[in-house]
Amino acid sequence: MSQSCEDLVTAHMPLVGHIVREIMSRIPAHVSRDDLASAGLVALVQAAKSFDPSRGVTFARYAATRVRGATLDELRSIDWASRSVRRRARELEDTRNKLAADLGRTPTDAEIASVLGMSVEEIAANNVDVSRAAVMSLQGFGETPIDDLLPSRAPGPEQMLEQRERVGYLVDAVAELPKRLRTVVEDYFFCERPMAEIADELGVTESRVSQMRAEALVLLKDALNSVLEPSLVAPHSRPDGCAARRRDAYFCAVAGRRSVAARPGAPATLDEIA
Repeated sequence: MSQSCEDLVTAHMPLVGHIVREIMSRIPAHVSRDDLASAGLVALVQAAKSFDPSRGVTFARYAATRVRGATLDELRSIDWASRSVRRRARELEDTRNKLAADLGRTPTDAEIASVLGMSVEEIAANNVDVSRAAVMSLQGFGETPIDDLLPSRAPGPEQMLEQRERVGYLVDAVAELPKRLRTVVEDYFFCERPMAEIADELGVTESRVSQMRAEALVLLKDALNSVLEPSLVAPHSRPDGCAARRRDAYFCAVAGRRSVAARPGAPATLDEIA
């Protein structure tokens, strides 16, 4: 851009602000002033490049026409209603105001329809089209921000603390599993190793690895419930047997371990399982 063009743009930038302020006074508040100003400034630069002083028109007048047209085009591009809907809405509003002045009261839709040669249903349909195109600010609902009124799916501090505690107990429960069961859980779930590789390492069949995985998951579930929801732990079928005693010892080890990961404020993720 030449120096003369830059001078024209610099000198007439306030013109863009004036036109944008004028337009903003007649449109909804949700429309971005910055978007209109950007469109106006682009039009001002284009006007400076194409301005021909030999035509006898001042640059200010020429640029004002280009800037105003660009800002109106920007408004149309973000308007959800078609131009025909807006035109009919203005026609209805003008007729409503004229009848109100003549009758001394608010006219009915039937009276407006009679004057315009429309049906009441057509007026109602136009009103619906206009209302659908209306955009409201989410921060315009009184003193309370809309963010505080809408339900949030994000966990609250209490839920986050409970989740951290559960993860901590899970870390402990995995760490306290018998060695071979712990190997199956760590390799299959965390290292994502194929079951065939785990079977070869342990010297057992794949079906046995599948059984060990299922056994470990039952132990983990019961261990977590034993410290968090004891009522959910089903009693052992043989409470006096060795298996029941081993299970109870495992539950006690998990409850007494209380790893650092389970403490509030400490990082607690399953990736920390060693």
